[in-house]
This record gives sequence, C-alpha cells and structure tokens, in this order.
Amino acid sequence: MSQYKRTLITSALPYANGPLHIGHLAGVYVPADIYARYLRLKNEDVLLIGGSDEHGVPITLKAKNEGVTPQDIVDKYHGMIKDSFERFGISFDVYSRTSSPVHHETASGFFKKLYDDGKFVEQTSEQYYDEENKQFLADRYIVGTCPKCSFEKAYGDQCESCGTSLSPTELINPKSMISGNTPVLKETKHWYLPLDQYEPWLKEWILEGHKEWKPNVYGQCKSWIDSGLNARAVTRDLNWGVPVPVEGAEGKVLYVWFDAPIGYISATKELTPDWEKYWKDPESKLVHFIGKDNIVFHCIIFPSMLKAEGSYVLPENVPANEFLNLEGDKISTSRNWAVWLHEYLDEFPGKEDVLKYALTANAPETKDNDFTWKDFQARNNNELVAVLGNFVNRALVLTQKYYAGEVPALGNLNEVDQATLVEIGSLKAQVEKSLDTYRFREALKLAMDLARLGNKYLADEEPWKVFKTDPERVKTVMNICLQITASLTIILEPFLPFSMNKLRGFINFEKLDWSELGRTDLLPAGHQTNQPELLFEKIEDSVIDAQVQKLLDTKKANEAAEVVAKPAKENCTFDDFMKMDIRTGTILEAQLVPKTKKLLQLKIDTGIDKRTVVSGIAEYYKPEDIIGKQVSILVNLEPRKIRGIESQGMILMAEDADGTLKFVSPEGKVKNGSEVR
Repeated sequence: MSQYKRTLITSALPYANGPLHIGHLAGVYVPADIYARYLRLKNEDVLLIGGSDEHGVPITLKAKNEGVTPQDIVDKYHGMIKDSFERFGISFDVYSRTSSPVHHETASGFFKKLYDDGKFVEQTSEQYYDEENKQFLADRYIVGTCPKCSFEKAYGDQCESCGTSLSPTELINPKSMISGNTPVLKETKHWYLPLDQYEPWLKEWILEGHKEWKPNVYGQCKSWIDSGLNARAVTRDLNWGVPVPVEGAEGKVLYVWFDAPIGYISATKELTPDWEKYWKDPESKLVHFIGKDNIVFHCIIFPSMLKAEGSYVLPENVPANEFLNLEGDKISTSRNWAVWLHEYLDEFPGKEDVLKYALTANAPETKDNDFTWKDFQARNNNELVAVLGNFVNRALVLTQKYYAGEVPALGNLNEVDQATLVEIGSLKAQVEKSLDTYRFREALKLAMDLARLGNKYLADEEPWKVFKTDPERVKTVMNICLQITASLTIILEPFLPFSMNKLRGFINFEKLDWSELGRTDLLPAGHQTNQPELLFEKIEDSVIDAQVQKLLDTKKANEAAEVVAKPAKENCTFDDFMKMDIRTGTILEAQLVPKTKKLLQLKIDTGIDKRTVVSGIAEYYKPEDIIGKQVSILVNLEPRKIRGIESQGMILMAEDADGTLKFVSPEGKVKNGSEVR
C-alpha cells in the first residue's frame, strides 16, 4: 500500500432540494465519517469535505412547484441539511455550498482553462424546446414513456422504474414538465468533453491500475469503458447555475455534473489557503465516498476532467456503496418513503449513535440492503444494550461495589488473563485492516468483539462468586475488565463518538490516540472512576410500532394519491334524475347494529317525517359523534330490510381515494326537508 502524507476525503454533495434520509447516511456520510475519525485518531493529516449541490434541474423544478426562486429553495434546504449533519455528528472540516462566490469562480476558472487548452469539442445538435415558454428543456424537464419498460413517467435522462439510462429523444410521447405541451426539436450549441479520447488512458488507469477497487465499482467502470465512451456535454441551456464563461454562451450554464465535483475543490479552497497541497501534491491521497448511482461521474467523468486540466491528483479509491431500501421498498423522496434525519433526531434524542450503529452494521457495501425498524430495535437492544452496555455497566458497578470506584492493582496473570489481554492487540490489527480497505461493516463487528470478549471473560471468571473466597484474584479480573473498557473508548470512537465520550466520562478517562490501543495499562491502579450510568437504553415495542405505523400511513396516502377517478357512468335523462328526491335532514339518534362492525342504525328528521336508515359508516364515525349532524338523504328510495331493520332511505356519502367515507352536507345549516337539486 502506498504511503501518503495526507488524505483528502470527499463525500457526495447532497441536492439542496430536500432533507437528508437514512439512504444518504448509509451510502455516503456514515462511512466517510468513520474513515475520517479513524485517520484523525491516528494523528494523520486528513480533511473531510462536504457541501450542498445547489444547481441542476431538481432545484429549479422544486422552485417552480413551490412558486419561489431557486435561491429560496437552496437557502432553505442547505440550512436544514447542514444543521442535520451537525446534530448527527458528521465531522466535516468544511461544509460548503455550490452557490457560493468561491465555487462559481473556481468552476468557471476550471472550465475556462480546459476551453483555452482546446480540451472541449463544440457541437450543434437538436434538443427539445418548449415553444410556449421559449426555452430549451434539460433532460429532467422532459417526461414520457420509457421505451424499455413502458413506464409512463420516465425522465429524459433515466427511467426510475427500470433504471435504464435514456436520452430525451428516446422517450415515447415526450412532454414538457413546464407547460405539459409536446416539445419540438431545435438546434443549440454546446461544449462536450470527448471522453472517447480518454478511453485508452482510463483502461490503463482503472482496469489495470485499480483492480483493488470494490467489485461493484470496478465492474460498473469496466462495463462503461467496454461499451465505448462518447463525448459528454458539459453545458446546458438553463438560467440557474454557473454561467458558461465564454462569448456566445449567453443563457447557458455548466452542466451540474461538471460543476458539482469541482465543489470539492472550491470547498477546500474555502477551508484553507493551503488547498493546493491536498489537490495537487502527488503525496496526497484522494478518496471519494459516494453512492453507486454516482460511480460513472466520480470514476470516469471527473477523473477525465482532472486529467484534462493536468495539475490535479486523481482519486486513489472510490468506495461506493449500493442502495439502502426501507421496509422492503425503494427509498423515495417524492413518495415520502424515507426515514428523515431531522425527524429521527427530534424523535430519538440522544440516540445518534444508535442509528449510526444500525446503518453501519447493515451497510449496503456489496449489495442493496434493507433497513427495518425491527432490525434497528434488535441492533440496539440485543447488541448495544445487551453486549456493549451490559459489559461496561457490570464492570463499573462491580468496581464501585468492591473498590469504591478505584481501579484495583493487577496481580498474577493466568493463561486466560494473558490470552484475553493479547486479544485486545489482535482485534486492533484486524479492525485496522478492515478500515484501511473500507470494510466498515466488518470493522464494526470486530470492534464490538472486544465487548463480547469482555462479557465472556467476566462471565467465565465470575468475580461476584470468587470475591468471597479469593478477593486478590478479583482485583486482577476487575483490572483487566477496566482495561478492556478503556480500550473500547478508542476502538469504538470512529463508530460511536457520542457514546464513547459518555463512557470516557464514566471512567474519568481522556481521549487517547489509536496508537495507545493495545496497551494493557491504560488505567493505572488507584485511578478513580465515576459513578456509572446506563450507556444505552432499551427501545420499547411501542416506540417502534409508532414508526412502522407512520410508514404505513405514508404508504396508504401514496396509494390514495395514485387512485384515478372512475370513468363517468352511462348518461341518464333529466327526467330520470328528477325522479330522485334528495332532502336535507338531521341525525337524531345513532347506534351500532348488533353483531356488525360496519352498520349504524340512524333516526333522521327529514323535515317530512322522522325515519330509520341503516348506513354502512360505522368504521368511519362513532355514533355519539354524529348526533345533530345535517346530511343529505334520498327519501324516495324503496325501503328494504337490513339485518332485520327496515331502512327507509339512503344518506349520501363521498368515498375518498383511500376508501374513507365523508358526509355530503350543506356548507351551512338549512331547514330540514330542503330539496337538494
């Protein structure tokens, strides 16, 4: 493995058009944070770079839908995202934004250098144009039917149903998302990065030089390269973004996927005047943390941009994760099918590390994985509480009980003691190897094995029994347990920073470097520990049930939103309609029909008489809640017996998309017996 003087870690820039969810965290930010914290513990020169991606069509679409400006949108969500990251404990050295002046200057300058060096190809092509709004349509401004799977709401760049990459001209029945009209093809000029010219170099650099990359990353890169690369447009016809800095480019901006990765550079500039040593010194290691949908941009397009510019280092690794699903379904912002970070932080105060643990233990490193609330609960209760928390609590409570919280001296060591202490150093080496190769799920499991080691040692040695017959032996046992506890604050620091800070408070212990891990004398004899508290608390079923119900309510609302109104029935004559006698009436009495769940027996004052009506509304209304309710009733419906009760009419109800029933009532009180026409 090459030795570097410093490491620059970048994390994919989230779009500032919505809040963060657990898919973002599991795919990018939790592993990036673990890696950065680990390197800092080793006293390495490391920067973790983040920022909001504030350009591109999703921003402008959101602004249009809400009737505000794109700047309003990015200001709102950049603030929300940044605050969520800070509360969650993602340890960015800088969190910037691509609407900043330094970014516009950096991105513009990068483009201009490539332009001046003749690295672009200028081409005129036909692209879709909205005649009503007099503007060219970016890919995401066009929807139509996917030619692959016939999904009717595919975008001009991708079908979100089957995942196929598309071009706008491939769509069947394309429509402008701005006007709803069918767009026309019109010529426009753009600048392209000729990726085909970089194909031989990419084959050598990736396919020959980076076979150690994760199989999903290497495989996707190989597929793209083997299929042959084409020139890629780096400009768009839009009025939101970084303006193209050349003559004749009015009304054009840099394509968001040209502009966004340059955001890593501009954020580093914003952080330090020494930014160039991180980006241009060959002894700097560049690592991109991204999701699998960004592999082509970070492994092929951005490196080709850096290669074309000529003075930047190239990524040493791109440990992209697969996707995290939620309760068996794809996370979707548009369908609100997500666990939102800001809501989690409000609803689970003090449990930042529980979510980090669950997401890391179930990280989608090699395949798509599924987050479920039941698994989240099990990870907390069966691992954090029952393994880690249980060991720490027992060790510290026994220390308080036997020695008033003072660390006892280490006595003679038997073979079990020696093997246990050796295992601390062994686990350190194993965790290091996993972290150095971006296997964070494996690293966490190994780190937790130290707590499992402590639990087994404590259970096997049974100091609560031995104390009665050999108190000197118990001093050695408890000393070893306390050394393991101190070691846990180091080995788990990258994964559970809030909890390890709490644990250091319990044992009155300072934060130590990674190099100290493996020592067996971290806590000297006579060191005073503090009164312990619970490190983690059990999460009850009721809490989890509430989260599951929230998702079920979301699914129900989504299904209702997708319901299409039934077609109109066959025409009837005016005379047919006039045969119906609909009146207003007031419910005087209501009771559940015995041995039924759906039926209510109502007594209604129709203004003509007082009559009984049996209605199937018991699932939606309690009898006591509708007394005095004014309704519309069909009074000349032929009476019929329902459950032995003669029903003398029918009240009118509107059935909502989700199947619930609502009264059709006058908006204000009217006299009973008034005709509904």
